[in-house]
Amino acid sequence: MVIEQIKMPQLGESVTEGTISKWLVSVGDKVNKYDPLAEVMTDKVNAEIPSSFTGVIKELIAEEGDTLAVGEQICTIALEGGTTEEVPEASVAASPSTPAGAPETAEQAEQGNKARYSPAVLKISQEHGIDLTRVSGTGAGGRITRKDLLKLIESGNIPEAGQNVEAINEPAVIKAPKQEAAQPVAQPTAPAQAVNIPVAVGDIEIPVTGIRKAIAANMLRSKHEAPHAWTMIEVDATNLVEYRNSIKDEFKKKEGFNLTFFAFFVKAVAQALKEFPQINSMWAGDKIIQKKDINISIAVATDDALYVPVIKHADEKTIKGIAREISELAIKVRTGKLRSEDMQGGTFTVNNTGSFGSVQSMGIINYPQAAILQVESIVKRPVVMNNGMIAVRDIVNLCMSLDHRVLDGLVCGRFLQRVKEILENTSKSTTSIY
Repeated sequence: MVIEQIKMPQLGESVTEGTISKWLVSVGDKVNKYDPLAEVMTDKVNAEIPSSFTGVIKELIAEEGDTLAVGEQICTIALEGGTTEEVPEASVAASPSTPAGAPETAEQAEQGNKARYSPAVLKISQEHGIDLTRVSGTGAGGRITRKDLLKLIESGNIPEAGQNVEAINEPAVIKAPKQEAAQPVAQPTAPAQAVNIPVAVGDIEIPVTGIRKAIAANMLRSKHEAPHAWTMIEVDATNLVEYRNSIKDEFKKKEGFNLTFFAFFVKAVAQALKEFPQINSMWAGDKIIQKKDINISIAVATDDALYVPVIKHADEKTIKGIAREISELAIKVRTGKLRSEDMQGGTFTVNNTGSFGSVQSMGIINYPQAAILQVESIVKRPVVMNNGMIAVRDIVNLCMSLDHRVLDGLVCGRFLQRVKEILENTSKSTTSIY
């Protein structure tokens, strides 16, 4: 039979890895092409991995909870109607002392299974200095799983070279050293330090979900790699507020979805990006990539995660069209129907922090984009007008974080001034929502 590999797909631009949150199939299950195999979480999206073939599941290489790089093998499928078996690259070659065609011994089979470590297992072993050749796994065919290593770490019985640990026991039991020469253990250059926080009675320990880990990793990468700078501008949104409030009820009745303030801000940003294309850029190491398309990423939060779907070609859409997409993408996020293609291609992020009452904030850039804009709450404030009189106006702060490798204060200041100008001149007489 022919054996085919299923690998971790690219689930979004700049996404480099995904976490298997749930297997939807088991070994021996028959699957058709395009049937879902597993649920995967990244820092940007929850998605299902479809089968590329029709056949029978032969092996699940990754465990639930494992994080794999794009292109890593996650399972194998035996194709229907195949006549020859293709050996996956991950298979262990026969020992030089084993004659070609000789049957594999049980010990060799077990060693072959153990040698195919998942990325999560390798990462944990390197962080804690665990010699994987001295660990007996509890997975299929003796494979070492992530849970095996976590049990060892919790018990404190981390095997050094020359020790063998039975991972199935809890607490782990260290066996007598074997006679063969110990293999050197690869030590990490910067091992992760566990945070020892005392847990008192009444404290609640909340496990970190796969998507929360992915969000943390992406935010950490952004802060470590991109030198963040920050700037803010005040916008008088009085005319915009009056215009939107005068038409919102009729719009909802006619169109079936809300006309939010956020749609006006996204449209203004898209228009300004067209005039200041430097902002619509990304850092690529030895060059800066200025993107042709203006695709606005918007942040949509759930109770325990943050998703960043994308409004494609926002500069070509009307305010009504943007409002429709905001509504549709938010519904997809909250009903779990967001697709990987909904997350791809973003070039600039606009975050509606004002939706929960914030008036000033400093966003972390959505890597690898060059900037993010926080739209804060619209609040009524006394303002000194040009004629010296004091009036109550609707004021909103726009807060921008920028990657100082790509952008400087001058161009960002001009960009924000242009956004301010567009918003302050939004009114019934000057602006069409269609």
